[in-house]
Amino acid sequence: MQPAVMHTIATAPQPEGLFAELMSHAAGLPNDELFAQMIASQTAGIGALPPGLGLDEEVFAALLARHFPNMQLVIRRTAPGSKERELEYENVRALILEHRAERDVSEIWMAEIVTTACMANDHLWQDLGLHARRYLTQLMTENFPTLAAKNDKDMKWKKFLYKQLCEKEDIRICRSPSCEICVDYPKCFGPEE
Repeated sequence: MQPAVMHTIATAPQPEGLFAELMSHAAGLPNDELFAQMIASQTAGIGALPPGLGLDEEVFAALLARHFPNMQLVIRRTAPGSKERELEYENVRALILEHRAERDVSEIWMAEIVTTACMANDHLWQDLGLHARRYLTQLMTENFPTLAAKNDKDMKWKKFLYKQLCEKEDIRICRSPSCEICVDYPKCFGPEE
């Protein structure tokens, strides 16, 4: 058994180096690579996730212990965010959790992290600190397959999630009876790169 590797995040490390280090300790579980991308990006100041990916310190420690055994990161938590969007947060989180694959506990952690990133302002894959949009599609497909299957037009994920919430409440977000003829179609379905 190797001794634990201890990293203290004081200055922003290079995301590639931390990503490689995390992957060298990966347990071979679902979401290892995705968590490694998000952790490495967040510690380098990339994306919108707060320290610990928005998880409580104990939950983040459990995530690290399970997915990257023998590696420890010391994450300096900041004060909790504003509660002004708490209802929105809970609605998005509930929607995502309704569609869990129920194959791994990391799906619950992933729902929390994705919901936290939904509160930011960029494309969801960027707010999560993922390397490319395809990793977000992988994340959604593996963790929330029935929700991912509904995105059969490849709509941008954050817009798709909010559209699902609106449809659940019978609120139409397109000004036209069909997304395909809506004037905002290119904004919702266009490329994100």
